[in-house]
Amino acid sequence: MLSEQSAATVRATLPAVGAALGTITERFYAGLFEAHPELLTDLFNRGNQAAGTQRQALAGSVAAFATHLLDHPEQRPDAMLHRIAHKHASLGITPEQYGIVHEHLFAAIAEVLGDAVTAEVAAAWDEVYWLMANALIAVEKRLREERGGHAWRPWEVVERVAETADVATFRLRPADGGPVRDFLAGQYVSVRVTLPDGARQIRQYSLSGAPDPALRQISVKRVHGDDAPDGEVSNHLHARVAAGDVLELSEPYGDLVLDAGPDTPLLLASAGIGVTPMTAMLAHLAGSGHRAPVTVVHGDRSPATHALRADHEAYAAKLPDAAVHLWYEQDAPAGTRSGLVDLTGVPVASGTRAYLCGPLPFMRAVRGQLIDKGVAPADIHYEVFGPDLWLAGQA
Repeated sequence: MLSEQSAATVRATLPAVGAALGTITERFYAGLFEAHPELLTDLFNRGNQAAGTQRQALAGSVAAFATHLLDHPEQRPDAMLHRIAHKHASLGITPEQYGIVHEHLFAAIAEVLGDAVTAEVAAAWDEVYWLMANALIAVEKRLREERGGHAWRPWEVVERVAETADVATFRLRPADGGPVRDFLAGQYVSVRVTLPDGARQIRQYSLSGAPDPALRQISVKRVHGDDAPDGEVSNHLHARVAAGDVLELSEPYGDLVLDAGPDTPLLLASAGIGVTPMTAMLAHLAGSGHRAPVTVVHGDRSPATHALRADHEAYAAKLPDAAVHLWYEQDAPAGTRSGLVDLTGVPVASGTRAYLCGPLPFMRAVRGQLIDKGVAPADIHYEVFGPDLWLAGQA
């Protein structure tokens, strides 16, 4: 994939570029938003920008892609690319925007690294960028075509349900009265709202079930920022959106979807609001006649904060061979466990395929425990809400 000459140059310069990527991405976003302020107000997540997590994710993905090209020249890191492509397609990223990103990213590289960026070095990293960008453009084009092209569609809220003090479920139907496209359990939609300052911010929310084929259902946790800004869109939805209001939604995207036959043992592990895609997966399994063992694992602060708990347990109860294991940090009732999720005493069937969703420390811990129990790394799949910092080795 990467030319022999460029591979040698990238290998020689990767340590220096990698060490400077944090500064490079900071300069990149500053230059990008100065030239195109509409990208900050109407596309990029302002909360992630303020917290610096988007910079970390970009740096991590560039470094991971370059490293993969060097270590596995015969392969393309399709898993990483597809995860990014699904998010980009749901946001409506266009091929032209990759040219804008290239302009400002390479200006930042030249600014930070100075004379070290010779014509040879610039050409080699240019090749890396366009290998990644063109691969993403191609995947995103295919994804959009499968869904009839990207378009923001108005959806009316027909019901709002308080799941917990900080989680609300919104059920929506197309405001235009048109048909609803099927989705795969585990997928998400992008939701675009207009905030009081006029910004049109976008967030992705997992489809937490399908109570009716003519409806969409999302369950949104109100994000309290603590040391970072509060979640702009989640707080807007909680404070301002009720039945009768209209939201703009994308078609469903996301690659954390069930890929197993009825005889494949499964493990669905979640923590906090990561329960949303897992609930949709359980609903699908319950309705499709899944026969093999299903192990349900969930951790939360307390039963009171466990969103969709009734659905979580009810769908599992409909399966012929399911076991539910719950952990609560506080107020754990009889039949559940206290503390953080620990799979030490949880049986895991041979050949299990696992799906994880929750905070990164949780997913890293569960992944390690599953590997120790003999689950193949290739059979462990995950979803990150927000910027994917797994590759960046952060959080």
